[in-house]
Amino acid sequence: MNQKILKVENLLRLHTICRQLHNLSQSQMLPQWRHLFSSAYPVWMAQPYTRPWQTDALFGAALSQYRLLVTKKEERSRKSQLSSTKSKKEVEVWIGMTVEELARAMEKDIDCIYEALMNTTIDIDSLEADSHLDEVWIKEVIKKAGMKLKWSKLKQEKVRENKDAVRRPQADPALLTPRSPVVTIMGHVDHGKTTLLDKLRKTQVAAMEAGGITQHIGAFLVSLPSGEKITFLDTPGHAAFSAMRARGAQVTDIVILVVAADDGVMKQTVESIQHAKDAQVPIVLAINKCDKAEADPEKVKKELLAYDVVCEDYGGDVQAVHVSALTGDNLMALAEATITLAEMLELKADPTGPVEGTVIESFTDKGRGPVTTAIIQRGTLRKGSILVAGKSWAKVRLMFDENGKAINEACPSMPVGIIGWRDLPSAGEEILEVESEPRAREVVDWRKYEQEQEKNKEDLKMIEEKRKEHQEAHRKAREKYGTLHWKERSFIKYQEKKKQKPIKPKEKAERDSNVLPIIIKGDVDGSVEAILNIMDTYDASHECELELVHFGVGDISENDVNLAETFHGVIYGFNVNAGNVIQQSAAKKGVQIKLHKIIYRLIEDLQGELSSRLACTVEEHVIGEASILATFSVTEGKKKVPVAGCRVQKGQLEKPKKFKLIRNGHVIWKGSLTSLKHHKDDISIIKTGMDCGLSLDDENIEFKVGDEIVCYEEKEVPAKTSWDPGF
Repeated sequence: MNQKILKVENLLRLHTICRQLHNLSQSQMLPQWRHLFSSAYPVWMAQPYTRPWQTDALFGAALSQYRLLVTKKEERSRKSQLSSTKSKKEVEVWIGMTVEELARAMEKDIDCIYEALMNTTIDIDSLEADSHLDEVWIKEVIKKAGMKLKWSKLKQEKVRENKDAVRRPQADPALLTPRSPVVTIMGHVDHGKTTLLDKLRKTQVAAMEAGGITQHIGAFLVSLPSGEKITFLDTPGHAAFSAMRARGAQVTDIVILVVAADDGVMKQTVESIQHAKDAQVPIVLAINKCDKAEADPEKVKKELLAYDVVCEDYGGDVQAVHVSALTGDNLMALAEATITLAEMLELKADPTGPVEGTVIESFTDKGRGPVTTAIIQRGTLRKGSILVAGKSWAKVRLMFDENGKAINEACPSMPVGIIGWRDLPSAGEEILEVESEPRAREVVDWRKYEQEQEKNKEDLKMIEEKRKEHQEAHRKAREKYGTLHWKERSFIKYQEKKKQKPIKPKEKAERDSNVLPIIIKGDVDGSVEAILNIMDTYDASHECELELVHFGVGDISENDVNLAETFHGVIYGFNVNAGNVIQQSAAKKGVQIKLHKIIYRLIEDLQGELSSRLACTVEEHVIGEASILATFSVTEGKKKVPVAGCRVQKGQLEKPKKFKLIRNGHVIWKGSLTSLKHHKDDISIIKTGMDCGLSLDDENIEFKVGDEIVCYEEKEVPAKTSWDPGF
């Protein structure tokens, strides 16, 4: 534009110069002609020649006006360019944003996002509001919307400060005081662990146990005649309670491994040895049932060599004590061996400061609420203390010992029952004392927040995997239909959709019958854990799907019955009760409640329930067998019918039953008989040793001498689940 102005200015200068030259020439000629034309020309004819500056002023004004117009036009075009640039809205996006987040950032409806992504390779049908979009699709949507893209860093929530409670640093050795040892009794089921402990405590725990097997961790403080005190943990030996044994080994100082002298090393014996090794805990070997005639303690010691448990008799460091829990023989020697080992370990603890401990077992008491059995490992627990364990907290309202007697304080190595929990903590959780209730809530909130964050990460990972699967499936589908004409593609899709028939009510009922929803209720947390661990071994989902609807600790409630009714499930209770009102409500709603006190009985019942959901299998029961001795044909009307002359070799042939023809060990026909004759008489039964003639319902079958005819009947036999829990 500036160049045009320069050209105009140059032209104006040229015009001015030409005008000045013209005026100069006129001024020289004017005196010569004035006297000739003075009377002929008026005055106004001379005016233009007398004032040349007026023309220059006119051109100058025009030029300035032109410059002004050009400048305004340039400013207007510049403003229009700026306004057009500003009209493109800037959208802030980030990697991994969802459809809903993108729509919100664009201030558009979600449908606009779907419209922008139509006719692209992305599967629109699989997109949800919370689906995450790749970078390429975010760019595509912004481009089609005519907006400007602005990448920002991934939005992150404000990082919360870690408010968790942790154990204190190691105490000053000068503050440590001696403590009694924590001893866990482990071994195979029915090897006499609880009976041995009964003799030490002078109680009858074993007599009160269902089926004579321990199904909980019991924590007991035993005072010996010498004045020494030992805290004993009695762990279950049954195969189902592996997690309980592992937990017992983690909180103990010494493991007493009980092995029956007449039975030797068994599966749970080996598992107990492994738990002790994993926890790096020393072992004292108690060879029990030495009073029996078939007892062989030396055999037990030799068998243990294979598992790196070397007794002192064989040059090792494991003390072996021959005992009889039934008669009480040599039990003091076992206690002394344990005390001696504890002295060598120099067990000490800090009885001051905030409490630290471990939940051994937890359960819900009807009158007292959530209750835990714990081992105190540091500090001294008193009434009113504020405790945190897992995602629950407590203000200690009451403490009691293993006999149910209320106590005021619990020192290190002491087992104690604690009442006052807001929620039931899980067995194995770490107990920590905090300064106040607000601090306890803060710790619990932080732990719940951490758990939620972990869950969100797992969910996001799963969503991403599903999205990739859908994209891959969509890509393959596009490749499949990519070369086809749209009419052919539509026809193929119609045919595929036609094949997907809706599920009929009968088929739906059959499908639902192959699912067993269950609700598990147990007396303590460890029992429920053991049952759930067994259920984890279920590997027969192809036969019947096992669906866990709910599990918990405590007696069966109305809520459990309502859940079972909703899901058409079964309630299994282990060492819990169901009141009369609950049982009447369950019967009215058609809900089964199955109560058990022995864990393997519960599992057997569960196996039976699973088997009842399976379709019956059909078995063939042979009634009689006959061999074909001759073949011939008879004429019936206008057609010839093949007939076999047979002799019954075993059992009898019954005409109403089913038959099959076997040739060279292969079944070539199954069906029924059209006729069965003895000589010329029609009969219904032919017994062993008798000859007969018979014809089949299939006239195309040809008999051969040597073939076998088998008479049989089909019976439906209940199927049995292939799931084997391992005990």
